[in-house]
Amino acid sequence: MSWVRIWVHLVFTTKNRKPFLNSKELRAEVFQHIKENAKQKDLWLDSINGYQEHVHCLISLGRTQTISQVGQLIKGESSRWINKSGLIKSPFNWQDDFWAVSVSESHLNALRKYIQNQEKHHKKTTFNEEVDLFIKKYGWEIIKQGD
Repeated sequence: MSWVRIWVHLVFTTKNRKPFLNSKELRAEVFQHIKENAKQKDLWLDSINGYQEHVHCLISLGRTQTISQVGQLIKGESSRWINKSGLIKSPFNWQDDFWAVSVSESHLNALRKYIQNQEKHHKKTTFNEEVDLFIKKYGWEIIKQGD
């Protein structure tokens, strides 16, 4: 039997970064649905939270899963569910792109805390400021130039 534990911090945004997830209650409902759907699809979603225009997930990839597959399973089903449920009045979509980095076992608790505290965090730092910090931290300046 194979045993795999590859932790990934996955971040994705609403289409055009529109603040569709604009209430704590709406976010809680969407994130709970994503958790339940992930469990049904055998996705290991350890933590999820976000703010008005983005979502942070801590996932562990299974031995046959790719980041792209897991992201698509989470984003595709949840956008269909959001539209079908009528939670948001205008058509809802996630942005096609995503951001992902591997996470060391020694950093899991700090990342879980960071994900749990998104609302508090974004009262001080905007998502755009956060993206700029990630770009500097991980040396992704070339990605920013391509926007």
